[in-house]
Amino acid sequence: MSPKTCLECGEKIIGRSDKKFCSDLCRNAYNNRLNADANNLVRNINNALRKNRRILEQACHEDDKAKISKNALMREGFDFAYFTHIRPTQKGSTYYFVYEYGYLALDNDLFLVVKDRKA
Repeated sequence: MSPKTCLECGEKIIGRSDKKFCSDLCRNAYNNRLNADANNLVRNINNALRKNRRILEQACHEDDKAKISKNALMREGFDFAYFTHIRPTQKGSTYYFVYEYGYLALDNDLFLVVKDRKA
């Protein structure tokens, strides 16, 4: 029976017969490399959501609601493609939320930004 080698570095493995890696460092490096694409995607989406939340939070100031133009949001780097959930109203309008901050499209490229009091 030939000695087993580490899937990451190729070193000889000592220990249990079902061991695949020589150390935790190699195991982590192997799995990080294997999942790098998925991790980058999730990281980029989370960064976009955090940025959108920060922009909406700044727009609300100390109040629970404010009006802001689409141009002002876009100047700050707001990305309308990223939001966490949608909340329709009884009147047929739709609020898009980024965690506890939501925005509603109004006329003339204005948006109403609100903070959810339940959050």
